[in-house]
Amino acid sequence: MKTAAQSLLKKVPAKDAKLVMAHMYVAFAALAIGATMGLLQVLERTGSFQLPSWLGYYQVLTVHGVILGLVLTTFFIIGFMFAAQSVTTGGYSNKERTAGWIGFIMMLVGTIAAAIMILLNEATVLYTFYVPLQAHAVFYIGLALVIAGSWFAVWVIVLRHFRFRKENPGVRTPLLSYMATVNSLMWQIATIGVAYSTIVHIIPWSLGLTETVDVLLTRTLFWYFGHPLVYFWLLPAYMMWYAILPKIIGGKIFSDSLARLAFALFLIFSIPVGFHHQLTEPGIDPFWKYLQVILTMVVVVPSLMTAFTMFATFEATGRERGAKGLFGWLKKMPWGDARFLAPFVGMLFFIPGGAGGIINTSHQLNQVVHNTLWVTGHFHLTVATAVMLTFFGITYWLVPSLTGRVLTPVMNRMGILQTILWGTGMLIMSGAMHIQGLLGGPRRSAYSEYAGNADTLAWGPYQIAQAIGGSILFLGMIVMIIIFINLAFFAPKGETEFPVAEDHPNAAPTPAIFENWKLWIGITAALILFAYTIPIIDIIQNAPPGAKGFKLW
Repeated sequence: MKTAAQSLLKKVPAKDAKLVMAHMYVAFAALAIGATMGLLQVLERTGSFQLPSWLGYYQVLTVHGVILGLVLTTFFIIGFMFAAQSVTTGGYSNKERTAGWIGFIMMLVGTIAAAIMILLNEATVLYTFYVPLQAHAVFYIGLALVIAGSWFAVWVIVLRHFRFRKENPGVRTPLLSYMATVNSLMWQIATIGVAYSTIVHIIPWSLGLTETVDVLLTRTLFWYFGHPLVYFWLLPAYMMWYAILPKIIGGKIFSDSLARLAFALFLIFSIPVGFHHQLTEPGIDPFWKYLQVILTMVVVVPSLMTAFTMFATFEATGRERGAKGLFGWLKKMPWGDARFLAPFVGMLFFIPGGAGGIINTSHQLNQVVHNTLWVTGHFHLTVATAVMLTFFGITYWLVPSLTGRVLTPVMNRMGILQTILWGTGMLIMSGAMHIQGLLGGPRRSAYSEYAGNADTLAWGPYQIAQAIGGSILFLGMIVMIIIFINLAFFAPKGETEFPVAEDHPNAAPTPAIFENWKLWIGITAALILFAYTIPIIDIIQNAPPGAKGFKLW
């Protein structure tokens, strides 16, 4: 029998919880597969391990990138946003929930189709699927289904937000709902580019309906999507940091206004920045590259705002508990709670990860690190550590909340162990990637001695270090899968709250302008049109002869 206190706990309604858990099952299955492929890949690069003849290096690399970078993240994020929107706005209607299930099925079918083609060695094109490397048409159709299915999901999230506004006139929308809506809108806008490229250009080309494909145009449309994808990964972590972590540590949200402003700025500036991935490519006027580099630098601002807000939250909470001195708050944090430790370690890794992003964006420094393992090390710090450790921290309370179970002390200790393993493994592996990248070690390539070139001899120790770090990460993955299975099926029954933090009583009121969606979407559209219209017209008008398809595996 529930107590009065238990009945007041914030919970995702049961029907919505089933939809969320369906996404979680796929996400963690992807984690197991993708991490295994990552281990095989990093061992192969040492030169002391050889994959079986029926499994190619680039095939493994493609599975690793697609399954972790696209499948794991998309399913986890949509599931988490479904849950956040549901718990803060009162749950979905039957129609909204049905649309969510349709989206899930489409994404699952698309994922299976793409995975089959990769496993059959018919789509060894890496997760960027750059043309003129040509995969089987089913692979591209699978990706298109994943995108279309995700649209159903984000439409549900966005429409639920606006239904809440309509049903509660004059009431400020919940912070988590606002954040989920921003991320959903950003995803919807960003995926238009890659959807158009895939459906209009690549699928007809892969089916033989067109003989050639425009390499520069399709790559530009990919990066129109590809960099906002980074923020689609990152913003759910920020949702946790801003609106949930304060509750876990027993504090309050430092500033609702600052959180909404940060997300609004991400919506505006995260999309018209794709050219900084194409700084070394011909065919794009340097002015437009320069413009998008500037816009990329502006995106640093909301991240710095987030860093300030989070450490202000920690310090304010610590001082309310009697902390003294500059760093006294550190003693007041719940270091023995995996729900806090995992995302906090993720935050720490994001500091060097974010600094590396500024280097990647710089036109001059990019000449040094472009297409080297430095870049691989960078996104392993940001996405695979800052984001993933935060996602693991979310899992420790979200899954038991959805399944009606509790995080036991044993599972909590395993969560702490998992955080240590993941952080240690990534520190070793990513650090070695950064150094080898500065020494000229290329990304996207199997290990090679390059005919005995002396410069490559210096890479050897760093390849070994990456294998050691990757092995530790693999152990961390195993621990995480054990925790997930326990929380989903075997943990003791009980009540676990979906932790939603409250505003600090001294915080200033949130300005109504943040709910002026016409303004924010209008500014976003204007910047995108300004940054992309002329260069894309120029790319189309001055396009070189299209490329035929190549299969090099």
